[in-house]
Amino acid sequence: MKNNRNTKNGKKSPIRGKRERYAEKGSPKRSGARDPKKPSAIKAQHAEARRNRRERRPAENKSVSENSQYIQWFPGHMTRTKRKIQADLKLVDAVAEIIDARVPVSSRNPDLPSMIGSKPRVILMNKCDLANPKATKQWAEYFRKQGVKAIELDCKTGAGIGSFTSAVRDVLADKIAVWESKGMVNRSLRVMIVGIPNVGKSTFINRISKTSKAKTEDRPGVTRGNQWFTLSSGGVNIDLLDTPGVLWPRFDDQLVGERLAFTGAVKDDVTDTEQLALRLLEYLRENPTNAFAERFSLEQCEINEMQAHELLAAIAKKRGMLISGGEPDTERAAVMLLDEFRGAKLGRITLELPE
Repeated sequence: MKNNRNTKNGKKSPIRGKRERYAEKGSPKRSGARDPKKPSAIKAQHAEARRNRRERRPAENKSVSENSQYIQWFPGHMTRTKRKIQADLKLVDAVAEIIDARVPVSSRNPDLPSMIGSKPRVILMNKCDLANPKATKQWAEYFRKQGVKAIELDCKTGAGIGSFTSAVRDVLADKIAVWESKGMVNRSLRVMIVGIPNVGKSTFINRISKTSKAKTEDRPGVTRGNQWFTLSSGGVNIDLLDTPGVLWPRFDDQLVGERLAFTGAVKDDVTDTEQLALRLLEYLRENPTNAFAERFSLEQCEINEMQAHELLAAIAKKRGMLISGGEPDTERAAVMLLDEFRGAKLGRITLELPE
């Protein structure tokens, strides 16, 4: 006869969850009960952190300050993605690398050249609508001088998308000539789309293929598997292979990690948002924009005189972000500042320029 664990004296008893079982054992750690002192303890820690920031002295090193943080993010699926990209390269004729026009160097995976080898490549400079237009032109010219085809894009509006097909044909001109000499006319061109997380790969594919099959969100790590998409433009058939975003094992340059975190390529939950906002404010103080000063009703002389933590507190007050006692809620202000930077509400800013 089958033994029924959920019976007592021949009567059925309700199925108990883990919390009830742990509670019976008298385990306060797993009972699910909240410690009433915990919220106040957390508030005290946050208040102490704010006091420590207010007492900081200006850093002597302008590129790396006390507000810097070591950013590290290389989940297990990144390793699997890297292996998958290398395995699927034999299936494609060319590689289209999408980068963020605001950080053209930091958003390029340094492992990629060794991964793709001699495959023809096109660089797609996405998010040009958020970057400084003059700097974007400089970068496009820089890549062309390096012998790499570069296109300026805004995948959300479709600006520059029309140049993609001709660019692919240009980099594959030799292969196409060989195919046509063998009688293989109008052969489909296969292109792998690669790039770091949250750089706009899926948005690009949806725009150029005029579909919404590629899943998109304004956060990294949405695409998890390879997907094929077919498009036809100007009599040319192109098969696109979408791949998940892949970062490299570690950021040897601390500034690279920070710039990727500024643009949202690194998940916010693995960074200290307030520290990140302070670093962004240090950059904006050294590279002022009219849009930033106007956005928060600040004079440039005020911005120059304040340290980053003072500036963040001033911004919090300007936006009415206060906590008990009238203290500025710098945590909320930090989240808001990063969101507005990523939406170009502080100006069209490029964080890197070609040497």
